[in-house]
Amino acid sequence: MYSNSMKQTDFTIISQDYYLVERAITYLEDHFLDHPTLEDAAESAGVSKYHFHRLFTRWAGITPDRFQKYLTLQYAKEMLRQGRSVLETAYEANLSSPGRLHDLFVTFEAVSPGEFRRQGDVLTLQYGFHPSPFGNIFLALTPRGICCMEFREPGTEEAALKDLKKAWPAARLEEHRQNVAAVCRAVFLGTEERVSLLVKGTNFQVKVWQALLSIPPGVVVSYGDLAAFMGQPKAVRAVAGAVAANPVAYLIPCHRVIAASGRIHGYRWGPVRKRLILAREASEGR
Repeated sequence: MYSNSMKQTDFTIISQDYYLVERAITYLEDHFLDHPTLEDAAESAGVSKYHFHRLFTRWAGITPDRFQKYLTLQYAKEMLRQGRSVLETAYEANLSSPGRLHDLFVTFEAVSPGEFRRQGDVLTLQYGFHPSPFGNIFLALTPRGICCMEFREPGTEEAALKDLKKAWPAARLEEHRQNVAAVCRAVFLGTEERVSLLVKGTNFQVKVWQALLSIPPGVVVSYGDLAAFMGQPKAVRAVAGAVAANPVAYLIPCHRVIAASGRIHGYRWGPVRKRLILAREASEGR
């Protein structure tokens, strides 16, 4: 999934690089019509153009110039047109994509609100914060799998823990940095370790999250496409709501759903991060 050099790099450094690159991408988006240069992007990040070029290429695996091409509206529109047929074909043929989800043998299990209420008194969640290639991650684990995975900005740790307690009020919470770090390595470094998910939601939400897992890496679809794919073409707004409520970022790829116009917006963890994840997937040929 990542280069050998990146596998040997500390996640903390990678995460710091992400925030620097994020600032540059935000600048490029805000000044897109002015056709900013490499020097402009580097200045927005507060480093020299030579250092920025090296850092960006190391982080993304491609040059800043090539990376920008993946962030254009035309790219999004083209991927949207391709995604409709690719999604349907992958689902109907029950094909295993060569991408990250299948490489990691991700399993998906849902628990109903009623089941959770019956088991909540004995459920223990291990949680922790860990840097990732796309910024800080807040992760919560049950014995049956990941139940929460969020991108959290520095300084929001207390709010993240409060939200977890609200989502799983009967559970016992334990901080466990070592287990969280091991899962992050499995997720972002593509190890052979199995990654399981345990989600809690309504029947409709669970169906939407399962449908998201059918979208191949590097492909985007519209909310309307996703609703039609589920056999409920008129439920676009409800589908969008379920996508937004996705409790497991990145692994349940809500970042692969965009507006029918091709706009990339409305991502719970920020449109810039969404663009960067999509561009990384596309640049890796997935």
